[in-house]
Amino acid sequence: MFKISDNIKYKNGKKLSMLTCYDYTMATMFEKMKNNIDIILVGDSLGNVIQGEGDTLGVEVDDIIYHTKCVKKGAPSVFTVADMPFMSYQISVEKAVENAGIIMKKSKPNAVKLEGGREYIEHIKKIILSGIPVMGHLGLTPQSVNVFGGYNVRGRLSDEREKIKEDALLLEKAGVFSIVLECIPSDLAQEITNSLKIPVIGIGAGVECDGQVLVLQDMLGMNNNKFKFVRKYAELDSIICNSIKKYDEDVKNNKFPGKDESFV
Repeated sequence: MFKISDNIKYKNGKKLSMLTCYDYTMATMFEKMKNNIDIILVGDSLGNVIQGEGDTLGVEVDDIIYHTKCVKKGAPSVFTVADMPFMSYQISVEKAVENAGIIMKKSKPNAVKLEGGREYIEHIKKIILSGIPVMGHLGLTPQSVNVFGGYNVRGRLSDEREKIKEDALLLEKAGVFSIVLECIPSDLAQEITNSLKIPVIGIGAGVECDGQVLVLQDMLGMNNNKFKFVRKYAELDSIICNSIKKYDEDVKNNKFPGKDESFV
């Protein structure tokens, strides 16, 4: 199980596995697999996956608290990181510390994650100084989708490439225990990974990162997302739909409930 004290490179070949989770039932499965999954992320991706929105911008602090509490009840032994949602930290250093503290007090994750680089260094330092571990997030940062003009690969242009590299070093110096790199060229991710002492978690950033993260529902094939960086390890969409269809047929044809499901 990952601990803050483990924020050293996994040079022995051991990589960190990280998946999103948003509810108690799924979390209980992570608890059963606690020796196989290192980190749970209660991501603001719940805006897409749970709330059905086209982006993450509408997610509130209370949403993160609610879902993190559910996850921690189901997987108390698994290291859990809670996202800080859009506008929960951007306004000011004081607001960032306040909201990070509220998330920690009310839902008890092991750490929080926030997006951005040099512009939020002071925010990160103050959050950490208050006793809250912070995970960074660079590259494609979904909360900045309107600035980027879409969900595009970042770091292909030389100036942006250099900024991401510099921001990674600044985040490490500020005290983050790990950084997520999202949708950047593999060679850039490898260069950053090799330059840092803290673990780098990739999503659409190639195999040379110290670990990988995916959205659970994407990995399980529960939606129609066709992102290049997603590998489906199951096709639960068809399994669930077929199960619902079979249940509906059994109900309509008086085949459910049967004697085994009835009381006398």
